[in-house]
Amino acid sequence: MTLKSAWRTGLFRSVGLLAATGLAAAGLVGTARAAPAPLPVTITGEDRVDLSLGSGNEDDTEPQVDLRLNVPGEEFDGDGVIPPVFTGDHTIRIDASELAGVASVKLPCDADGLVAVCSGYELYAGETYNRVGGIRIDVNGDSQAGDFGTIKVTGEGEGLQFTPLDIDVLVGGPEFVNHQLALPAGLKAGDTYAAPVGLRNKGAMDSEGAVLRFHGSRGLSFPDSYGNCAYAEVTTGPLLEQGTEAICTFPDTIEAGTAYALTEPLKVKTADFALYDVFNYGFTAVTPAEAKSLREAKDYRPGSGPDLKLKEVPGADPADYSRYAELDLPTTNTHDLELTGASLKGAAGDTVTAKLGFRNNGPAWISALRSGGEPIGFTVEVPEGATVTKAPESCGETDIAEDTKGYLCWVDTPLLEDAELSFPFELRIDRVVADAKAKVALPDWENPSESDKSNDTAWIVLNASGDEGSTDGGTGSDGGTSNGGTSGGGSTSSGTEGGSGGSAGGDTTGGDSGADTDGGLALTGAGGVTLIAGGAILALGLGTGLVLFLRRRAAHNGGTTA
Repeated sequence: MTLKSAWRTGLFRSVGLLAATGLAAAGLVGTARAAPAPLPVTITGEDRVDLSLGSGNEDDTEPQVDLRLNVPGEEFDGDGVIPPVFTGDHTIRIDASELAGVASVKLPCDADGLVAVCSGYELYAGETYNRVGGIRIDVNGDSQAGDFGTIKVTGEGEGLQFTPLDIDVLVGGPEFVNHQLALPAGLKAGDTYAAPVGLRNKGAMDSEGAVLRFHGSRGLSFPDSYGNCAYAEVTTGPLLEQGTEAICTFPDTIEAGTAYALTEPLKVKTADFALYDVFNYGFTAVTPAEAKSLREAKDYRPGSGPDLKLKEVPGADPADYSRYAELDLPTTNTHDLELTGASLKGAAGDTVTAKLGFRNNGPAWISALRSGGEPIGFTVEVPEGATVTKAPESCGETDIAEDTKGYLCWVDTPLLEDAELSFPFELRIDRVVADAKAKVALPDWENPSESDKSNDTAWIVLNASGDEGSTDGGTGSDGGTSNGGTSGGGSTSSGTEGGSGGSAGGDTTGGDSGADTDGGLALTGAGGVTLIAGGAILALGLGTGLVLFLRRRAAHNGGTTA
């Protein structure tokens, strides 16, 4: 029986039972039917909580464990009422009795001391809509180093088969903090950073081994390879997720209250295009066996060469260690964003196409790692005597100034160091105006990473006097267009897909063109969004100064920066 048929049987089991009862009463049941297979339900949540005796264990208003139920099926992602895949009474029992005298516990639902029972009726595919509740655990006056216990979570319900969850709780165990990083003076793109990687066990117990994880975003690499490390390179997919990650195991005892450092600095090579790339690392008290299972869960490549080792650091200052260790490398590279315009001719009633260009002349890419990929905006005015009959999907009408209407266009980030994008605007010439000009412009911002501001402005010119075919900021183009094509995250040329990452949108077909190059368009649509220009100027990351429009997400996630 398939899961789908099992859900259907579970949903209508009461109808089936009534029918079977009626048939039996009439003497019509000749053979017994197998009972429907129960619907499998997995109880999910954190399976381990380590409590520190010397710190606040994070925000005491937030639970460390978020209990949910994972039900087979595809999660609902539409609008309206979410359809259940199962209806029927079921209960979840949370038993924290083993933590008596170990730690304080706050349980959800109907709790009686250290036992709680949560009841429900409907279940949905996936786990997003099947939240049971949160569990908060804290040390108290009875807590001592080495105390431990297990919270057991089980479920019951007719027609359901629950996979239970055990949550192991350890008090005062090993607790690692990482040696802080500092940006060396004069580090530039292409240089190698010698990272002083180390840890301190500020916990109350020794650890039988440690695991080091380190990560570098797309513009960073690690030239050395170690035998006790495994590496995973991500070179496809979203640019925000590309880079190199490594896991290294150290089987030696990490003593409580003791600091350690690598016997040699970890080399971090910066690419020529690197700018505000992120390097981070972190040690955890995980056994080598547990680390092995982590490596096997992903596509890691075993390292070669000698093992990376740790050495004790006597007299280490606790102030030099913190939970997070990360650094932006380098901070001194530059990029050159360039807009190109178009010079077009036509009679009244004609429709012409202005293929505006946006490109990054490098040498640096725009990573936007700290902001999670904020878009760059630029404005497009409309020449006198003309009407826009078709704009790129990424461009929406907006008020550029008090008496000036136009379009606000978006370019997604990250943006590759050689990205070339095309923005086709179809213009109907309502009346011929000689030398009708309209500005295309990036906002005027203070951005030390922008090497040439002279090409941040371009022009659309209709029916220019004389035979000149160029405009300030680039030569003109006209021709047919098609909205669709590749992402702005990847570099494109002559309408051919290139690079990786990004989203759909933009023009990838060409007509007659001058210096403009048709490319993929990193576009998301921006109708009704107001341009922040001449007003608040927002900085990208740690000083890029790029004008962005805030949709910030969290930058820290405990050791890996997206």
